[in-house]
Amino acid sequence: MNSHDLAKYIETTGGMGKPWLLVQLRLKKLQERRPELSSGEYVQQLADIHQDLMKLGEWWVGQEEDVFE
Repeated sequence: MNSHDLAKYIETTGGMGKPWLLVQLRLKKLQERRPELSSGEYVQQLADIHQDLMKLGEWWVGQEEDVFE
């Protein structure tokens, strides 16, 4: 699945409010752009995505059935 297909899936399934899906989309786009980036740029962008993922924390604890359908 490419980033375009993943974006359509996220939109179709109402996933715009699910931050972990948006992180996956960012990772997929970064993966697709990897050949265009220097190693430093790639590592920096990957670190940015990781930092944003860690900010999500454990907000989902106690509501797993609702958010991970």
